[in-house]
Amino acid sequence: MDAEHHSMHIPQQKKDEIKDIKAKIGQYSVVGLVGIHGMPSKQFQQMRSSIRDSVLIKVSKNSLITRALNECSEDIKSLENYLDHETGLVFSNDNSFKLFRLLESSKTPAPIKGGMKAPNDITVEKRPTDFPPGPIIGELQSAGIPAAIEGGKVVIRETKVVAKKGEVVSQNLAAMLTRLEIFPLELGLVLRGTFEDGMLFDASTLAIDEGKISLDFTTAASQAFNLAVNSAYPTRTTIQALLAKAASESRNLAVNAVIYEPGVMDILLSKAQGHVMVLAGLVSDEALDDDLKAKMGAQAAVSPVVVEPEEEETAEKEEEAAEEETEETAAEGLGALFG
Repeated sequence: MDAEHHSMHIPQQKKDEIKDIKAKIGQYSVVGLVGIHGMPSKQFQQMRSSIRDSVLIKVSKNSLITRALNECSEDIKSLENYLDHETGLVFSNDNSFKLFRLLESSKTPAPIKGGMKAPNDITVEKRPTDFPPGPIIGELQSAGIPAAIEGGKVVIRETKVVAKKGEVVSQNLAAMLTRLEIFPLELGLVLRGTFEDGMLFDASTLAIDEGKISLDFTTAASQAFNLAVNSAYPTRTTIQALLAKAASESRNLAVNAVIYEPGVMDILLSKAQGHVMVLAGLVSDEALDDDLKAKMGAQAAVSPVVVEPEEEETAEKEEEAAEEETEETAAEGLGALFG
């Protein structure tokens, strides 16, 4: 009865606002709350215009947002925990992760004002400037920026952190940073949380490193491929490397065990010839026939060839080539490995 009595005193304009918020919650698959504190109106309107094809932004009072959320499903009510200071509603049919990336990419650098706290460590790098010698040197130095004159130009003598995260930036330092075109702030909508498919997503959950995730997948695929090859686990992806490895190992076994097979006879004969030539080099020329003497003379005219290491190196190269070819499709075959 009290709630009904209280609702009767809500102005019609506010009732319409609450009704509009509820309607949009039902129209879009993703609803989020963003911080808009300190964002100039001009930049806000530009950003709203730049993403209007994917995101609808609505600014309303926190009390009206709270009431609208409380009149919706039980699950979405917890979104009101992200209400703080100036807040805006965002509605989208993209998933929460795409929404987060879109809002992050739409942020623009902005100069810091005196009296504001540094959002992160503010660093001035060692470099030349376009300033001619003059009073600017004293202004830079008074702001804590090491400046000097070199070659008729004002230069920053060394890299220095002029304000640490959380420190209040002075008016003088803020002015010098702007003149140096150092913009420590990022203007944009700060996504705090979203509601999608009955689930609540915090901004920290949405801020994923895509490069790291991609690298993790590539590493996992490579490790899975190596595991399958080393454990002789046949799949569509590993079978070529396994066959190449088996062929190489069987050939080496046949050569080292002196097994007379057609596939290794040329290698065995080459090894035998090499051994004969080595032995011939150890005995007197009188013990050699004319044919062997001629071969020894021909060998002396060229660099000696060691057959066995060459064969092992060839086998290794064949195996490496097979692995390189199959690793290109390792990620594609990851599902095949684990069925």
